[in-house]
Amino acid sequence: MFTTKANKIFQEVIEKYHIINTVDQPFENAYPESELLEHLLYRKCWIDTVQWHYEDIIRDPQIDPVAALTLKRQIDASNQDRTDMVEYIDSYFLEKYKDAPVKKDATINTESPAWGVDRLSILALKVYHMHEEATRSDASAEHKAACQKKLDVLLEQRVDLSTAIDTLLSDIEKGDKYMKVYKQMKMYNDDELNPVLRSQK
Repeated sequence: MFTTKANKIFQEVIEKYHIINTVDQPFENAYPESELLEHLLYRKCWIDTVQWHYEDIIRDPQIDPVAALTLKRQIDASNQDRTDMVEYIDSYFLEKYKDAPVKKDATINTESPAWGVDRLSILALKVYHMHEEATRSDASAEHKAACQKKLDVLLEQRVDLSTAIDTLLSDIEKGDKYMKVYKQMKMYNDDELNPVLRSQK
């Protein structure tokens, strides 16, 4: 199943990141471009993992305002990278299923496969960090018990989401669903569409 592979790669990425555990560490993709899907999934989760930790840092109440502004710019760039990677993954699926038959009564899904993958990648990060909290040696028994309950829900959610994504891909392959991807027309990074950026030109 596709999500078995995806969840395995996401775990690889998260564990690799936490060896050094800094947002500015160098990135090296474990999968060559010749293994395109794996390459894209690895890159996607790495972006999500770094951004997860950006979001932790920027919430420091003692953060220097200048550093916070710099970090906000990094988060903005990361969000754009994240969106771009979703579109690359959807392009992979569009190419893979371009010859799939589309039945007359086929329907479209509320989200594309890659946006489901996006949620699965974030869920992998939630599972990893909730497990850390549920097993943290210096935490109280009450804290660990509460986090274990949350972890159980997250693990169940991962099973459900994985099943939903695999079912969607199967339905596309069989022609029961069809893909129609809309590019994310983000306006705030575009110096023609964002009035503040446009005024600086």
